[in-house]
Amino acid sequence: MLHSSYQHTIAAAVAVSGIGVHSGAPAALTIKPAAANAGIVFIRTDITDRNNIIPAKWDRVADTRLCTVLANDAGVTISTVEHVLSACAASGIDNAVIEVNGPEVPIMDGSAIHFLDAIRTTGLRRLAAPRRYLRIKDTVTYTEGDKKAVLSPAEDAFYSFEIIFSNPVIGQQKYAHVFSEKTYRRDIATTRSFGFLEDGLKLREMGLARGSSLENAVVIDGDKVMNPEGLRFPNEPVRHKILDAIGDIFLCGHQIIGHYHGHKAGHAMNNKVLHALFAQPEAFEIGPLAAPAVKAPYAPAAEQARISVVA
Repeated sequence: MLHSSYQHTIAAAVAVSGIGVHSGAPAALTIKPAAANAGIVFIRTDITDRNNIIPAKWDRVADTRLCTVLANDAGVTISTVEHVLSACAASGIDNAVIEVNGPEVPIMDGSAIHFLDAIRTTGLRRLAAPRRYLRIKDTVTYTEGDKKAVLSPAEDAFYSFEIIFSNPVIGQQKYAHVFSEKTYRRDIATTRSFGFLEDGLKLREMGLARGSSLENAVVIDGDKVMNPEGLRFPNEPVRHKILDAIGDIFLCGHQIIGHYHGHKAGHAMNNKVLHALFAQPEAFEIGPLAAPAVKAPYAPAAEQARISVVA
């Protein structure tokens, strides 16, 4: 559905439940169909005294320190939206209402696979409206120190990432991903959030990460992965960075045709490169799919020399 000429929504309501990673409280989420051109919106069903509708848009991002947090004009927020949005993007959902009964999207196992599987159980419904893609025309770069997020022209949707940690479990990892539902499910969807034990202990002292556990995150202590099952991929951390980036970039409101590259980036950088993009109207265009997408493209020629794919 990623290369469809038509918009899609989920065919019927589907629900998942778990816990909030910071509160540790039960959290339930339901994805419901929406009309053409509605986009994706979150609704806080526990809020009844003021506007509880929060658009899933790049200019509604209110916080990016530990996850991506959206807020509306009434000050109502919804946290940890990146995984479910990543799954929606990969499934080809353009329009949906996502109801949540609290301040956090359930963390599930720390990946996007449960959301992806839930969407697959009901499938999608085609809407009688053309899909409008966001095509990157000129390269836009946002840099802070040695961190960088880049959006550049490409013939399809393409994501690449590089992370560098002094920790021996992670070290330096690079990964490049040609975005499709099939490749996303196989290579990206099951990758989990990761963190370090000492950082998790500090967050708990601050009243955060109360729901974090080995059941919903990869936890690293020194040179060891604490999860009994280990890593799902040798380079699971960098693959998860791409999972997050897909969800964060989907906040542009459209499927993109272009190449995202992150170097030591995170949620903040992902949002800031969207701000930089929309500040340069000549760098992009929004419209229907002009021609059949190239199947399994690689990075633009200029990028090939500097991006290596790590299996």
